[in-house]
Amino acid sequence: MPQIADQIRACRLCADRFAATHTAHEPRPVAWFRSSARVLIAGQAPGMRVHQSGVPFDDPSGDRLRDWMGVKPADFYDKSRVAIVPMAFCFPGYDAKGSDLPPPPICRRTWQADVMQHLEKVELTLLVGGYAHKHHLRVKTSVTATVAAWRDHAPRVFVLPHPSWRNTAWLRKNPWFETELLPVLRDQVRKVLNG
Repeated sequence: MPQIADQIRACRLCADRFAATHTAHEPRPVAWFRSSARVLIAGQAPGMRVHQSGVPFDDPSGDRLRDWMGVKPADFYDKSRVAIVPMAFCFPGYDAKGSDLPPPPICRRTWQADVMQHLEKVELTLLVGGYAHKHHLRVKTSVTATVAAWRDHAPRVFVLPHPSWRNTAWLRKNPWFETELLPVLRDQVRKVLNG
């Protein structure tokens, strides 16, 4: 497992692509997993703050996600228990309007299968955001429809919207997410991490 994480951290496949973005940044893959992990967070791609720190979900989105899960940072960042495997390991950059670019598919095609093959002890998977939903569930439904059908996948898989501040309005429009889904998610996270 350390070998594949080192290979991902050394990856420069998207160097030209990132140089051509509005941010014109260098690749900085963030590989955060160990084969012993029992919880998998399958996300989208690191943001700018994560690109700078090298720590996944080291931003307000991470604060919200940890709150949703009911875990402290020490548990969340314990690679031996929680694996964080996004669709792309690098920050994709911003477009000219300051919006996040989508995760480059080449990253998923290059690394995803090999990483997932090593995560044999995962008992709980959190699919965070539409890109993760589409890839892991092979769905074409909206984020709202996919998350609303969360019971179809629980208790081993939970589908979540992205915890970005941009989704605050979504959370207000969908109060069932907090009242129905989150208590079940927190209970399952606790069982898996403490089991």
